[in-house]
Amino acid sequence: MTGFHLVVALLLLLSILLGLVRVVRGPTAADRMLAAQLFGTTGVAVLLLLGRALAVPAFWDVALVFALLAGITGIAFVRRHATPTAPAEGEGSDVRD
Repeated sequence: MTGFHLVVALLLLLSILLGLVRVVRGPTAADRMLAAQLFGTTGVAVLLLLGRALAVPAFWDVALVFALLAGITGIAFVRRHATPTAPAEGEGSDVRD
């Protein structure tokens, strides 16, 4: 079964290489961010597979940390690139006419 895990990990690493093309070519920041999320998700999967194939449980801990960091990265991107919306009439303003 370890051979199967290693082959799947190799295929996932190839998908990261394909995602690298999207990071370089863009065209938008959202495309680049989604490719970065692909790196995070695939990196977690690769670490879990390698941890199973090589019987190294420490890889599972590192995968958990990567998963948390990928989530935080996504939240930071959305907060930074979110377009501010005008408040609806009567909301968000303390000034009365």
